[in-house]
Amino acid sequence: EVQLQASGGGLVQAGGSLRLSCAASGFTFDDYIITWFRQAPGKEREGVASIASDSSILYADFAKGRFTISSDNAKNTVYLQMRSLKPEDTADYNCAAVSVDRKWARFIVGGEDFWGKGTQVTVSS
Repeated sequence: EVQLQASGGGLVQAGGSLRLSCAASGFTFDDYIITWFRQAPGKEREGVASIASDSSILYADFAKGRFTISSDNAKNTVYLQMRSLKPEDTADYNCAAVSVDRKWARFIVGGEDFWGKGTQVTVSS
């Protein structure tokens, strides 16, 4: 059974930090790119950051300089370290996987092969 389990969300004050984890199972981790997405209330889902097994990384503009994505391939887990959080970062964050053969789809909502439930991040002002 394919699983992508996001965890680590919570309530934090503006300027604070959180580290999210995405634990993957049920598929060959090295054959997929893992992307963090988020969806804020009333807004469309958007890509946040993406990492492949060769450590190639892609960030959304809003994430550059504040968020860091990393991967522990031995644990099939991807992390999203978020710093200098802002109220506008409040959203449901989830992780998804896309085959390395479709690298072009890594930031496309609906282009994922596998999709997991999210973890809520709330940033208070």
